Amino acid sequence: MASKISRLWDLLPASIRGMAQRLHQQLAAFLRKKRGDLTYAQFARKTGLSDSTLHRLEMGEQNVTLKTIEQLCDRLKCGVSDIFE
Repeated sequence: MASKISRLWDLLPASIRGMAQRLHQQLAAFLRKKRGDLTYAQFARKTGLSDSTLHRLEMGEQNVTLKTIEQLCDRLKCGVSDIFE
């Protein structure tokens, strides 16, 4: 399955791949800023996500769903435009 996804990803135009990478970077920067001095465990309680999920999102190692973005916005009292400026 992963190899099929990799092949599909390679077929996407570079502009779309670049956009996805920028969105990952923006989300990661937003999460780092919001987490501040909190541990992943503390931030996980605040967001309702697991600490491992938060870490992977910050590292750009996990894709984010719209449902997760909605949950983050709700728990952090922000809008989508605050994440993806």
